Amino acid sequence: MRSTERILRLLLGVAAGLVLALAGALPAGAATKTASSTWTLLDIGQRICVSPQYGHPGTYFLVPMSGSWTTTLSTGIKNLPPGSTSVGGNPILPGSNHDGTILALVQVTVAPAPVGVYTPDLWVSDGTETQTVPVTIEFRQGC
Repeated sequence: MRSTERILRLLLGVAAGLVLALAGALPAGAATKTASSTWTLLDIGQRICVSPQYGHPGTYFLVPMSGSWTTTLSTGIKNLPPGSTSVGGNPILPGSNHDGTILALVQVTVAPAPVGVYTPDLWVSDGTETQTVPVTIEFRQGC
């Protein structure tokens, strides 16, 4: 089981690196958190571009974390463009992470929409506190 977890984390890290390299994004900082937080959802400036006519039938946003937590964290996304959906993300089991590794993915199906920019919120919750970071979905021709 541990080797499976290691392989999954390695693959998620590689995927995150590729996404960031393709998007040209650098870490932008961290989500706003309360003074009692022991964990932080990191804002890495995630952005995707999709066709207004077709949307995107299935993609993911990454969930990079830092800190430690003793309860299972839930993940998801809110304020998606009209008609878009998400089944949420995978839970993050109790543990710690101090290097900003991607610990979860949040699945999104982006529906067709008029040309424009939407800014949904990626979120993580421990049941008491919820942290959010903005992500960008841009609808334009020639993506």
